Amino acid sequence: MANDVIIWHNPRCSKSREALKILEEKGIEPKIYRYLDEHPTKEEIKEVLKLLGVGPRDIMRTKEAVYKELGLKDVDDDEKLIEAMVEHPRLIERPIVIKGNKAVLGRPPEKVIELIK
Repeated sequence: MANDVIIWHNPRCSKSREALKILEEKGIEPKIYRYLDEHPTKEEIKEVLKLLGVGPRDIMRTKEAVYKELGLKDVDDDEKLIEAMVEHPRLIERPIVIKGNKAVLGRPPEKVIELIK
């Protein structure tokens, strides 16, 4: 299968590595988007949210220190939450796997199988 699959990947995350391994075992070589290095734009995050069908907080790592430091628990404005993820991509839960007009959050990593059937 070609590069029609993209994984928002953090190689230091075991769940992200597991999801990548599942894809590779299925013969899929995804385009690897190292979002911590490349920093997604506000538009890219909005697109992923749309594909996932969720709100910003649903893909946020709420246990990250920066989440608490920025007081994001008390923020109700989606735009502000997205801006926080743009500035601090560490807040984005991983892995996110995208195929065409669908996406899944790979937690647990086996969820990526639903996407590639």
